[in-house]
Amino acid sequence: MQAVILAAGLGTRMRPLTNTVAKPLLKIGKRALLDYTFDALPDEVDEVIMVIGYFGEQIKAYLGDNFRGKKIQYVVQNNLEGTAKALWEAKPLLKGKFVVLMADDIYAREDIEKCLQYEQAMLVMKSDRVGPGGNVTLNENGDLREVVEGNEHPAGSLISTNVFVLSLDFFKYPPLKKAAGSSEYGLPQTVVELSKDHPVSVVEASRWLKITTPEDLKIAEKLLQ
Repeated sequence: MQAVILAAGLGTRMRPLTNTVAKPLLKIGKRALLDYTFDALPDEVDEVIMVIGYFGEQIKAYLGDNFRGKKIQYVVQNNLEGTAKALWEAKPLLKGKFVVLMADDIYAREDIEKCLQYEQAMLVMKSDRVGPGGNVTLNENGDLREVVEGNEHPAGSLISTNVFVLSLDFFKYPPLKKAAGSSEYGLPQTVVELSKDHPVSVVEASRWLKITTPEDLKIAEKLLQ
């Protein structure tokens, strides 16, 4: 099975740490974020497609063409126009059902394994406080209905973790903007379009550490001790 790991971003909110280092190579303790990403990959995944961009050569040097027994292929996102456009870069290499995840957040392998039980799935985390993200709402069957971006979603909201299990049907739907007026094309918003014809199951995560700022690295180090 294939996994697509999105690793092209600038890591702007991590500066100055990302002035000279690709964000996925920043460390929590002695381990790079990418090591935690690979920890989360189920055993079924034997091939990884890395979508790289900013300092992509550093990532290639770190992973090589085989990492932890998984074959690695690379595609480059030259124009950083969001996660949906990033995934489209991997389309020529994909052969069937696949999992997609971010290179710079920390997930639990068992959560992704739960997602693999479905033809299409989206991993969410129930928020414990008011905060930002893509708020996921469900339809009458408990599947994905909508994703609404915002900064003040109430506690208890289901927030997209940007982990998906998808079929090649995804590529029948043109990338959609993340929000009105945004320059980025959002993966969750495009998956919503897919869900109108192909149900997308919603799986609640047991763990998701979103790594956005230098402070998040310190928090994660304490939690992962």
